[in-house]
Amino acid sequence: MGSEIQIVLIIVGAVVALFLLLYLLPVNLWFTAQLSNVKISLLNLVLMRLRKVSPALVTNAMITSTKAGLRISTNEIETHYLAGGNVNKVIKALISADKANIPLDFKLATAIDLAGRDVFDAVQLSVNPNVINTPPVAAVAKDGIQLIAKARVTVRANINQLVGGAGEETILARVGEGIVTTIGSSIDHKHVLENPDRISKTVLSKGLDSGTAFEILSIDIADIDIGENVGAKLQTDQAEADLKVANARAEERRAMAVANEQEMRAKAQEAKAKVIEAEAQVPMALAEAFRNGNLGIMDYYKMQNIQADTDMRTSIAKPNDQGKK
Repeated sequence: MGSEIQIVLIIVGAVVALFLLLYLLPVNLWFTAQLSNVKISLLNLVLMRLRKVSPALVTNAMITSTKAGLRISTNEIETHYLAGGNVNKVIKALISADKANIPLDFKLATAIDLAGRDVFDAVQLSVNPNVINTPPVAAVAKDGIQLIAKARVTVRANINQLVGGAGEETILARVGEGIVTTIGSSIDHKHVLENPDRISKTVLSKGLDSGTAFEILSIDIADIDIGENVGAKLQTDQAEADLKVANARAEERRAMAVANEQEMRAKAQEAKAKVIEAEAQVPMALAEAFRNGNLGIMDYYKMQNIQADTDMRTSIAKPNDQGKK
């Protein structure tokens, strides 16, 4: 019984050792590489395993690139894998670029991949241009009429600018700025409606794709709509503002006039009070004149006659006032 257990343990140990040996010595991958005319030594595959690099990934990448006529070393693939790159996408991008006669080397492809961009999609975009639709861009011509334009921008990837180049948002912002500038410099909005290609030509001549990851192939104006009459609206708003200012100034002048009138009335009442006060002093002055001998009785009667004559003349000159009394 004991010998049977020992035999089983030996068999299990042999199987485990065989699996470990096959794991450390990927003979099948080495054999496949040899059949594909890829020069990879068995020792190199073992060292990949020890460096925690997938031998299958490197071997398949080498087979694919060799069959496509690319010259890439295992060290370059291992380095990119250890740097966290996507080896399969880089190989596919290199093959696609080679077939499309697009200049792209392994170093640039890995730089694009490590920068976070999809290098294979970038190559596809370089082969098949993409159309970007701009949002509605509103601008005002010199005659005050607002125009709302929509454009279609055809771009393709600029492989050499993918690392550090600006994206689609920058392209859209620059195209929108060019549309606003072109419409704003037009004397009449009718000229823009008659020649919308003028916008495209002006915008294209500005080199808007400078410093971006794309190359602008064409800018086509898809639609132009007439918006508000901004000039007339501004004039109306200005007229309303001027009217409010004029009304405020008129109200200020009216308030000042009312204040002056009230002030004059107060002064008139003050003057009347002074007159009444002065008239009240007359009898006292007459009495004082009698006591001092400065006024005689005949002088007093003469003054009374003069006063009566004056009142009679006043009543004759103003008969209506007399009737009202």
